[in-house]
Amino acid sequence: MIGRLLAEIVRADTVGADIAGADTVGADTVGADTVGADAAAGPLFDIVVVCNGCTDGTAEVAARFGPAVRVLETDIPSKINALRLGDAATDVFPRIYVDADIEINAVGLRALAAAVGDGGHLAAGPERALNLAGCPWLVRAYYSVWARLPAVSSGLVGRGVVAVSEAGHRRIAVLPNVVNDDLYLHLAFGPDERTVVTAARATIRPPRRVADLLRRRTRASLGNAEQASARPAGETTSASARTVGGLLLSNPRQAPAVAAFLAITAGGRVSARARSRRGTVGWLRDDSSRA
Repeated sequence: MIGRLLAEIVRADTVGADIAGADTVGADTVGADTVGADAAAGPLFDIVVVCNGCTDGTAEVAARFGPAVRVLETDIPSKINALRLGDAATDVFPRIYVDADIEINAVGLRALAAAVGDGGHLAAGPERALNLAGCPWLVRAYYSVWARLPAVSSGLVGRGVVAVSEAGHRRIAVLPNVVNDDLYLHLAFGPDERTVVTAARATIRPPRRVADLLRRRTRASLGNAEQASARPAGETTSASARTVGGLLLSNPRQAPAVAAFLAITAGGRVSARARSRRGTVGWLRDDSSRA
């Protein structure tokens, strides 16, 4: 996926695109990030691909694009560390962080840049399209409910792409060592400071195995607990009984999917508590969704 994205960005640069960013999450890594261009400077992309612990050829693919793409490599398997490296490598704004296992085109990236530029928002994410092909019923059922949660449907969580303005970046510049970077970025901005851009669309591949979905839910539960104190009053980022109950009341026929969602969510929370007690948090990678 990273090769297709870079090819489109580099090609778009020759016709004066405003901004684009790329980042990496290679197959044996969690990679990270970065970014953009200043429209006043003309047709320029500053593309940085950060490979953190990659063993899947991500660095080689990115390097084929020559000087148009800068490739950074690190042995540290930490997405937050990769984000920091990408940030340190560029001073261009707006800035866009893109997970390399996400599909998005240059048109979408330009729309995100506009939203945090002249659009006046501090942060922006794309519309989300879930590619559920090949997923078992439990995974499909889980995501049918997850996608309707308020923080998921209107927030920056789980989009794989986040754009920030220079002012927005100052808000998140000191990236803490958190498990859930998506949640950190979401909570850094109020509802009136962030937006979802309908002209940008990111395709996301959920886990292809239930066990991998449980790993993701464990990581999300750890992140929710870790950043509970940072959550503004009235902002809900987890699936409360009231929220899920409201979804069920609005669509009773979705009862089997809601039951699946609750079972997976409960399993993730139990696993997170067990890992916290043992002190074995880790990254909990999902390789089944990576093509």
